[in-house]
Amino acid sequence: MNTGPPDLWQTHAIRFLECAFRSDRHERLQQADGRGQKTRECGDSVEIFVILKAETIQNIAYTLNGCIHTNACVNALIDLAEGQSLNKALQITPQQVAAYLQSLSPKEFHCAELAVETFRLALADARRTRQAPWKKNYR
Repeated sequence: MNTGPPDLWQTHAIRFLECAFRSDRHERLQQADGRGQKTRECGDSVEIFVILKAETIQNIAYTLNGCIHTNACVNALIDLAEGQSLNKALQITPQQVAAYLQSLSPKEFHCAELAVETFRLALADARRTRQAPWKKNYR
């Protein structure tokens, strides 16, 4: 009888695992149009950077100090948002992020909320930058 923790490989969908272990988007974009940063009570911290082309999200990157579930959620969010208009990207919900991952535990849903909240901060910052582009140079 196995009474240890559940096996990650057996309890999660392939899409979740791909997003959880993906690391090619981990970077700080120096010339980002928008940046958002948020830390939750659990201690997980995410910083998201967005680059726009006209009204379309061209590139998203992030830094993370958090768990594998948060990493999966941020990568899922990026998959959903890249190439979308600002208005459409603002409509992405934590529920959509969780559904995209196919096996995010309800206990870890707060990770999807963190990803979406941080992303919305980055988009709001991008909108402010578009209104006053000179401020981009003084971050």
